[in-house]
Amino acid sequence: MSFESLGLAPALLRALADNEYAVPTPIQAQAIPLVLSGHDVLGGAQTGTGKTAAFALPVLNRLSKETPPAGPRKPRALVLVPTRELAVQVADSFKTYGRHLRLNVTTLFGGVGMQPQIEQLRRGVDVLVACPGRLIDHLDRGSVKLDGVEVLVLDEADRMLDMGFLPAIKRIVNRVPKQRQTLLFSATFEPRIKALALEFLKDPREVQVAAQNTVAQTIAHRAHPVDGAAKRDLLVEILARRHTEQVLVFGKTKHGCNRLAEQLEKAGLPALAIHGNKSQAARQKALNEFKSGKTRILVATDVAARGLDIPDLPLVINHDLPMVAEDYVHRIGRTGRNGATGEAISLVSPDEANLLRQIQKLLGRDITMEVVPGFEPSRAIRNDAKPFDSGPRAPRPSRNRRPHGKPRAPEAHAHAGPKQPRDGQRGGRQGGMRRDARPV
Repeated sequence: MSFESLGLAPALLRALADNEYAVPTPIQAQAIPLVLSGHDVLGGAQTGTGKTAAFALPVLNRLSKETPPAGPRKPRALVLVPTRELAVQVADSFKTYGRHLRLNVTTLFGGVGMQPQIEQLRRGVDVLVACPGRLIDHLDRGSVKLDGVEVLVLDEADRMLDMGFLPAIKRIVNRVPKQRQTLLFSATFEPRIKALALEFLKDPREVQVAAQNTVAQTIAHRAHPVDGAAKRDLLVEILARRHTEQVLVFGKTKHGCNRLAEQLEKAGLPALAIHGNKSQAARQKALNEFKSGKTRILVATDVAARGLDIPDLPLVINHDLPMVAEDYVHRIGRTGRNGATGEAISLVSPDEANLLRQIQKLLGRDITMEVVPGFEPSRAIRNDAKPFDSGPRAPRPSRNRRPHGKPRAPEAHAHAGPKQPRDGQRGGRQGGMRRDARPV
């Protein structure tokens, strides 16, 4: 199947060709025809499968074929997203695919002044990508009108529910015309997502191309048992060996991520941190430097686990396991995207053994446990009720002296098949708001 066979407008096909996109992903191949036909759609696919293009392309197709009403241009398509990073990436996707269309795309998120956004809205908007909290602020001020919305998209709906945005979403939906097309996309199809679809969608067509909470089969999983106090030294050891690869490291707390990035810097491993308490400018700078390759190591809380598209990222390391097993899926979804190979390494302390078992239960498989010499844990870690014997403990290296090892040759990570559009391909500026992207 090709994009030409889906019936998209020539201007969209030209933009896809500009970016060398030839073959739609499964979610795109199934969802785009349904959206073009005017159906409400409940779409589910694991992260990295192209959900953004699955709704952006048909929405742009619809807007390109209709003449906007006379007068000031009010939003005709509204996309609600949970975080400021995702807002920027979704908007950039619309701009990428609609580069040959005369349509205005605007984002609304917090952490920046209201007035520049008000001025953008006054100049006219066709596609509005917004976080619920900041959009409510504009609705209360009267600076935006939603009575011209023809298509409403709820992206990462499960994440918005997790963040407590349901009341705000209901307020926003009440301001949108009842006669509209509604699209709901989510990484999972939990019962609460089905309930949301019943409330907001009319006779929706359901598209799901991956089982709930699944991960790409191209990702290799591995866990290293280690005492919590030795995690930092083990992380330094791993990063020193994988010295040519970009790495996304997940920590548990904002303070912990800042401290870890500083400690990596002191060990001669340049790193940046990103989390909910960082200013918009700092987050934007860190993300852009990581995406461009200027920074090799990015240390992040779960604020970066959803929506961020980092092309060809080979390795994700969990310095701390997430407290919720589902977050493991979203974290490691940053690698192994669109058929590429990837690797997920978790540093597991004895206190995290139960979290590891929950993750394995969710994945439906064991994660290989490998001891790194010199970092054996003080207590045995039971892996799915199977005892792990660390054996005799070797002396642990001091904090000021890193164990030396033969550097591992960087692995090749190549895409399989024709190039396909990824969510938020262009990257771009990152910004945000504490109200819309709850600090974690």
